[in-house]
Amino acid sequence: MRMPKKFELLVHNGLVDEVVSQLMSGKEAEVYIVRSMGELRCAKVYKEAEHRSFSSQARYQEGRKVRNSRQARAMGKNTKFGRKEQEGAWQNAEVNALQRLADAGVRVPKIFSYAGGILLMELVTDHDGNTASRLNDVRLTAEQARKYHSTMIAQIVLMLCAGVVHGDLSEYNVLVGNGELVIIDLPQAIDAAGNNNAADMLKRDVANMTAYFSRFAPELLATDYGREIWKLYARGELRPDAVLTGRFEQSSTPADVHGVMRDVESARRWHELNSSRTAE
Repeated sequence: MRMPKKFELLVHNGLVDEVVSQLMSGKEAEVYIVRSMGELRCAKVYKEAEHRSFSSQARYQEGRKVRNSRQARAMGKNTKFGRKEQEGAWQNAEVNALQRLADAGVRVPKIFSYAGGILLMELVTDHDGNTASRLNDVRLTAEQARKYHSTMIAQIVLMLCAGVVHGDLSEYNVLVGNGELVIIDLPQAIDAAGNNNAADMLKRDVANMTAYFSRFAPELLATDYGREIWKLYARGELRPDAVLTGRFEQSSTPADVHGVMRDVESARRWHELNSSRTAE
């Protein structure tokens, strides 16, 4: 196909030789298949904010670190510079999350480069070398659904152990490539310790995956991994090899509301102090 103008920087730097075809156009980006370094790769081109339909960004941006106080002030005042910085932070969030999760052993696409608003990464393929299908396009047996569900729960645990919550996980953000599940689309990924919405988003991610797999294995609807996983995380007891039951028992002991609020405030102050030190 004709080379889109947006790829000029990558072509100039020798990172892309040819744009083969457009793979898809989503709510926050367009994805292309490109030829790079002698092999086919995937290029994700982020859309500018005014052309992006992803909503409720504030919920996802809470707790994200910024480079310095000037950037934070500009983003808070929504100046032209602030909007530009906010857009860059939104895009960088996916790059950072992919690197962080890959280091933790989560199966995500491998990153090759990020420049000019374009993320160059691994093209996930199936057994025959064709572009991998999204999970929602794959028909499963009950046995496959149970196996894949177990795999996704383990991946979610690995993500949370790395301090990351996907925030928008569903059958549309998982590829079935060469016999494995690959998690994609992470610009909205959040820091579990720095975002007050983390617990709800983690439980929603788990519920989304469980609801999908239960179409093929209805007994999965009886599980409650989301609350079980978050309870272990909140207690500091979650480990990559944690043995889960899929059950959650609500404590009958009255909640120490004041104690919880003190802990939350203490954690918030620690996070703000750590963030300011990092920014400096």
